[in-house]
Amino acid sequence: MKRISLEQLLRSYQNENYAGQCRRICGLLDSGRIRPVKASGTNGKTPALYREYWLMEEQKNYEELREELMYQLIPLLSVDYYLNHLSIYEQDRKWVLLLNTYLKERRELLEHQESVNERSFEIWNREKFLSREQGKKILKRCGLELDFLNVYGTSEPLSYYSHTRDVPQKLLILENKDTFYSMRRHLQEGNETILGERIQTLVYGAGKRIWRSFQDFELCVEPYMKAEGNRIFYFGDLDYEGIGIYESLAELCRDFHEIIPFVPAYEAMLKKAGQREDLPETKEMQNRNIREVFFSYFTPECAGAMRRILVEGKYVPQEILNISDF
Repeated sequence: MKRISLEQLLRSYQNENYAGQCRRICGLLDSGRIRPVKASGTNGKTPALYREYWLMEEQKNYEELREELMYQLIPLLSVDYYLNHLSIYEQDRKWVLLLNTYLKERRELLEHQESVNERSFEIWNREKFLSREQGKKILKRCGLELDFLNVYGTSEPLSYYSHTRDVPQKLLILENKDTFYSMRRHLQEGNETILGERIQTLVYGAGKRIWRSFQDFELCVEPYMKAEGNRIFYFGDLDYEGIGIYESLAELCRDFHEIIPFVPAYEAMLKKAGQREDLPETKEMQNRNIREVFFSYFTPECAGAMRRILVEGKYVPQEILNISDF
């Protein structure tokens, strides 16, 4: 229902005299297609017509859609939501019917796990329908969870450099790109250790993206990187965010790997930081909710020094170390 002026209504009848226009308006009133807005007042003519009207929208007949929902969709799909929102079903109908056809004719394909985009294309012929379009909404309206489709998410593959494939070996995750490149160059120049530790593989973590990458660690890395007996270390910025990234990663992996702070690197950071009086200010809006997990790997003296830097509102980027320090 929308508001419309008398002038707008009479545009279609502008070639008729006023008496004919009045008959047209009366016909619209009698059919229920318009209702007067009495508060708008009349036009002052005889016979008088109101200046504005409510234009009544024509009610659509959804009976065929109701019948389709009740008798043509498989029982696996819940129709309760759409029966109560038939206009939305009219918009979603194409996608619901494609899902219905897939489950009716090809449901056995769900026995094999596929990526989200692969399954999305398989059902709707659109690879991003589940991840970026309305696929998840369609599933929810049909009473299904994403897990029902037996899919897995994919992340950006890990960027890493392996100096050797010996096992067991030590892997070092690095928060920032510059340090990754510098340490890789150090190993490529023939060095066997980094800060006294024999590190065989360097992994570029890309900050918080390491969380997503390590969810697929067991699936996407080569066998020697997940061999029994391997040890995994982490080295990032000495600030709230860097420590938080480490603690969240350690928690994420605790059931299959212990992630350990790379103590020699943090100690080297502190040593160089102690030679400076102009450490940078902590970046704004950092989440300061860190626990004691990180500090538990260090001596009380070292942990205390790191806490003092944080309390003073300072931080130490891992780039304070360069290739000459390794």
